[in-house]
Amino acid sequence: MGAKLSGSGGGRYAVEANSEINVTPFVDVMLVLLIIFMVAAPMAAVTVKVALPNAVAPPSTNPPKPVYISIQESGRLFIGDIPTEIATLGDDLRKNIGNKRNPEKERIFIRADKGVLYGDFMGVMNQLQDNGFYSVALIGEDK
Repeated sequence: MGAKLSGSGGGRYAVEANSEINVTPFVDVMLVLLIIFMVAAPMAAVTVKVALPNAVAPPSTNPPKPVYISIQESGRLFIGDIPTEIATLGDDLRKNIGNKRNPEKERIFIRADKGVLYGDFMGVMNQLQDNGFYSVALIGEDK
């Protein structure tokens, strides 16, 4: 809301509220922008015809599904969503991974509850190393 300011007295310098919004400059700017975009849009399209060669690169394969080992606070182990035991961890991992991948190069992601005992965690790590799984990554929660 605008107002006219004056010294003292009335007349043509009297203080009165101006409650009308002047939209003319806004409309002018919008029309100019509309014209600019109407002129620039056809220039952004590629109009040169080119016969592209065939791609010779083989299609990329999807990366293998990551393998997660979860350790609950109670000490229970899971490979993905499948429960397992520490004694059969290596064999169960090989069944989960399958024969198509090399276990020595497979990365295993470990998710452990913050209340897990250190001895339980180290038991899982030792079992992984004993079965040839040397690439291990630890998962934590970002804050």
